Amino acid sequence: MLETFDITRAQLGECHTILGIIFFLTYLPSGWLSDKLSTRWLISVSMAGTGVLALWLSTNPDFTQIKWIFIGWGLTSGLTLWGALIKGTSLLAPHDQQGRFFGLLESGRGLVEALLASIGLAVFAYFLNSVGAGTGGSLTAVIVFYGLVAIGLAPIVFFALKTSTMEAPPDPHRRGVSGFFRDLKELFTNQKIWLAALIILIGYQIFWVTYSLAGLLDSIFKLSAVTVGAITVGRLWMRPLGGVLAGFIGDYFKVIPFLGVLMLIAGGLLALLPSLPATVGVMVLFPMVLLIGLFTYGVRGIFWATLDECDVSASTRGLAVGLVSLLAYTPDIYVPMVQSWALANWGVQQGFQIYYGLFGASSLVGYVAARRLTRLGKEIH
Repeated sequence: MLETFDITRAQLGECHTILGIIFFLTYLPSGWLSDKLSTRWLISVSMAGTGVLALWLSTNPDFTQIKWIFIGWGLTSGLTLWGALIKGTSLLAPHDQQGRFFGLLESGRGLVEALLASIGLAVFAYFLNSVGAGTGGSLTAVIVFYGLVAIGLAPIVFFALKTSTMEAPPDPHRRGVSGFFRDLKELFTNQKIWLAALIILIGYQIFWVTYSLAGLLDSIFKLSAVTVGAITVGRLWMRPLGGVLAGFIGDYFKVIPFLGVLMLIAGGLLALLPSLPATVGVMVLFPMVLLIGLFTYGVRGIFWATLDECDVSASTRGLAVGLVSLLAYTPDIYVPMVQSWALANWGVQQGFQIYYGLFGASSLVGYVAARRLTRLGKEIH
C-alpha cells in the first residue's frame, strides 16, 4: 500500500486512526439506527457502500481522497453495519441458542476472512507473476476483487434476510428525541447492561493482548521468524474452531456461567505464558499458544450472548448494542498504551510479564461479573 499509493507509514497510520475514531463515534448511533431501520437494508447498504469505496481506492487516488475513503469505511462498517449485525443475530437466535448463534457468527467471519485472504493472495500472485502487472497493479486487482465481492453480496444479503426474524417493529411510544433519551435512561438504570458491558470489555481486552504474541515469542523465547509465523498462523485457525465449540458447549452448560469459566482459563494461560522459562521449546509453546487462541476466540465468539440476559426489549436492543459497544471496546484505546508503558519501564521480559499478568488477572473480574449476571437472571426468572 505504501508503494502503490505513494504514502508514508505515518500517513497509513493516520488513516487507521481515522477509522478507529469513526468506529468509536458511531457505536451509539449505529445501535439507535438499527432500532429504526430494517436489518436487511442496513447490512445490504453497508456491503454495497464498502465495495464502492474499495473501487474508488483502486483508482489510485491521492492521500486526501484516501482519508475520505477511510471515513466512508468507518461509516459503512460502523454506523450502518455494527448495530444491525449484532442486534439481528441476537433476535434471530432463540433464548437457549444465543451461544451457538454468536459462536457461528464469529467462526463464519473467521472462515470468510481466511478464504478471501487466500483468494486475494492468489489474485496478487497471478497478476504479479503471470500478467506482469507489478506490485501496484497487482494490489489494485486485489482491491477490485474485494470491492466486487462486497457489492455482489449486497443483493444476496438483502433477499436472504427478506423473511428473517432479525427485525423488531418500532415501538410507537418511543419516537423522536424524547423517546431516545427515555430509552437511554432505561438502559443506564439496567444493572445487567453494565455487567454485560464489563464482561465484554474484559473478554475483548484479553483478546487484544494476543495481538502481541508474535513479539513475545520472538523477544523472550528467541524463536525464528518462520517458527513464530507458523505458531501465530496456527492460532488464527483457532478462530473458527473456538467460536463454534464455545457456542455449542456454552448453550449446553448455560452460556453465561460457561463464558465466565472460559474467560478465567484464558486469562490464566495468558498470565502464565511470559513466565515460562526462556529455554522452553516449541513443543510446549506451540500447544500453549493454540490453547490461548482457542479460549480467547471462544470468549470473543460468545460474549455478545450476554445481551439476551439483559431484559432489553426488541425495539431498543440496537441502542443497547451501541451503548455496550461504546464501553466494551475501549480496550482499543488503552491496551496498547499499557503495553508500551510496561515495556518502556520494565524492559522486555518483565514488561511482558506485567502486561500479560495484569490483563490475565482481570479475567477474575469478568468471571465475577458473569456469575453476578447469572444470579440476577435467576432472581428475575
